[in-house]
Amino acid sequence: MIKRIKLRTLLIGGVITLFFAVLMGKVFWIQVVEADFWQDYAEKVWSKKKTIPASRGKIIDRNGDILAVDAPAYTVAINPKLIHEAGIQEDIVKGLHDILGKKEDELRELVNAKNEDGEFYRQREVRREGWKVDQDVKEQVEKLRDDLMKEHELEDVGIILIKDQKRYYPKNSLAAHVLGYVNREGEAVQGTGIEAYYDEELRGQDGSLEYKSDGRGIEIPKASEIFTPARNGKDLQLTIDYTIQYYIEEAMREAFAELKPISMTVVAVDPKTMEILGMANMPTYNPNEYWKGVDQKNFYNHAIKSVYEPGSTFKIVTLAGAVQEGMFNPNESFMSGSIRVPGQTIHDVKRSGWGAISYLEGVKRSSNVAFVKLGYEKLGPDLLKEYVDNFGFGQKTGIELPGEAKGLVSPVYQADYAAMSYGHGQLLVTPVQQLVAVAAVANGGKLMEPHIVKSITDPHTGETVTTQPKVIRQVISPEKAKEVSGYLEQVVSDLKIGTGRHAYIDGYRIAGKTGTAVKAAKGGYDYTKQVVSFVGYAPVDDPKIAILVLIDEPSNSELGGGTAAGPIVKKILNQVLQYMGVPKQIDKAANSSATATGAKAPELSGLGVQEAKDLLAGKGISYATLGNGSKVVSQFPKAGTHMKPGQHMYILTEEGQHLNIPNVKGQSLRDALELLSVLQVAVRTVGEGFVVDQQVTEVQGQRQVTLVLEPLSKEGDQEAAGEDASAQNEDGDDKNETDSGESGEPSP
Repeated sequence: MIKRIKLRTLLIGGVITLFFAVLMGKVFWIQVVEADFWQDYAEKVWSKKKTIPASRGKIIDRNGDILAVDAPAYTVAINPKLIHEAGIQEDIVKGLHDILGKKEDELRELVNAKNEDGEFYRQREVRREGWKVDQDVKEQVEKLRDDLMKEHELEDVGIILIKDQKRYYPKNSLAAHVLGYVNREGEAVQGTGIEAYYDEELRGQDGSLEYKSDGRGIEIPKASEIFTPARNGKDLQLTIDYTIQYYIEEAMREAFAELKPISMTVVAVDPKTMEILGMANMPTYNPNEYWKGVDQKNFYNHAIKSVYEPGSTFKIVTLAGAVQEGMFNPNESFMSGSIRVPGQTIHDVKRSGWGAISYLEGVKRSSNVAFVKLGYEKLGPDLLKEYVDNFGFGQKTGIELPGEAKGLVSPVYQADYAAMSYGHGQLLVTPVQQLVAVAAVANGGKLMEPHIVKSITDPHTGETVTTQPKVIRQVISPEKAKEVSGYLEQVVSDLKIGTGRHAYIDGYRIAGKTGTAVKAAKGGYDYTKQVVSFVGYAPVDDPKIAILVLIDEPSNSELGGGTAAGPIVKKILNQVLQYMGVPKQIDKAANSSATATGAKAPELSGLGVQEAKDLLAGKGISYATLGNGSKVVSQFPKAGTHMKPGQHMYILTEEGQHLNIPNVKGQSLRDALELLSVLQVAVRTVGEGFVVDQQVTEVQGQRQVTLVLEPLSKEGDQEAAGEDASAQNEDGDDKNETDSGESGEPSP
């Protein structure tokens, strides 16, 4: 018996000893052999890391108006478990359906969602309709939540709002193709504009906070922390002017509705610096709602990506080369109508021609024959090609936008060179290339690189890098450029035969050229499909703006570049030149008299309101106060401006966007535009002259003023008196009329 007890005791002791031996071995293995592995694992369990998101840099226009900025957003989520416990499934489904527009069956699926264990989820986001919604939708969801809590006497109804941020474009579709867009995941969509091109600079770098926590995930006080601050993205200032962009898009909308083309493109630049003042395409899209059933073609920036045969706007290059080489005699005559070149016969738009006419008349009428003789016969193929290359065709311009095409310049046969002299054949250009070339004539012969970013600022260091104008080469001399400008001015100012007469504005000197390029088809050209355009600049003696309007396949194929694009150019230039403060020449005497007798506007910024009023009263200047502030924020007219007799001084005591719009009846359009631009109000004009009426409306959430204008006197108003006197098809220049020849060389 005792022996059995001893054996049992020995066995139990042995098992216990073995157990402790195994346990100690395991402890040794864990603490010594695998110490590094388990230390890392423990660190992962204890350590927590929070991401501190960086703010994406702002994009502003040249005057500081915000075009793109990060804004607060909210994601709608629900708690299916709580909703079922409260028994309010259908209330939640119907309420969120009414606010978010999400289908009821999809909402029901979310409300009834269960995990792998068959339990209702505690949180499900309402994607995509409830993802990153704005303040208005957030407030509606909050009201629904509060109403349900009150109705069912609950403390929580399972509706959650998660704070987030998103990219916001306060001007909606304005300059959409320039800006591009950032999607809901916070990623710049490639190929869509500045957002994508400068994504690395704009997006910044997220920060982080690493800390130790207990088993419940709660931060342990005084535990070591590693804090890496977020580095916000850089701010971009564009060369775009919001007001000019607005004028461009407003004119385009009206024309697009009337002409019903496939697409339309307008680009405006300062020819002296090649800063892009405005760039737009129709159709377009709203980057705030890029997902709303928009056709992919609406996202396409034709200004830099589309290539086309330019037609007669390209004749400016041929004319510039001929003038530079001393081969253009405006009084020399030639026989219009048709001309034979190896491989084909080329015709003017009026196939019978106008008889023997001067080369200057050929420029005004945009005679194809005149430019074949100038480019193909006088300059010759090699020198013509050299000028085409020097003006930048067949090469990317270097503009800071993604996806720029380089075009095509590849003449092979003699007929190709002849066709190139008037903008057809083996020649494809982008709208920006065409405008860069024309701006070189406007600015005195300098081919310059276009740019759309004015400066980049690092918000952390305050360092600003400014884009400087870049001259690529001198293509013609300043004297010859001035001479070419004089001829192009007559294309617009000759109201009888000038193809550009529809862009004529009384009082402004405008140079321009029209184009109507018939689209190529199998075996030739399809005359029912054409690209019509107008390119020009003003004022001729001191150009402030160069502009190109291009319309792809207007529904009426009888319209040429002059009759379709000319009126659009006229409307835009008339508004922009006055907005820029460029006086009409007919007003020079009146302006001189006013300057001689008017007072000089004093500097008021920063003064107290009463102090400013006393100062103006002492100088005999009448005034009006706008806003409820105590100090002068800005003024109109600006300090140093010579005021006209009887002109009011406007004292602004708040930022312009917060002020009521004053009555500007009786003012000139220039004065009204300057004042309203200070108030950051978009302006639409009807008519010409002085303001006789004004109407305030809201367009896409932005204030807009429509000014009705009438001249003080109708006498002498003979603008466009002969504009429509000639035949409808005298736009001219433009259509490519060719007959195939016998040499076997293909037509362009």
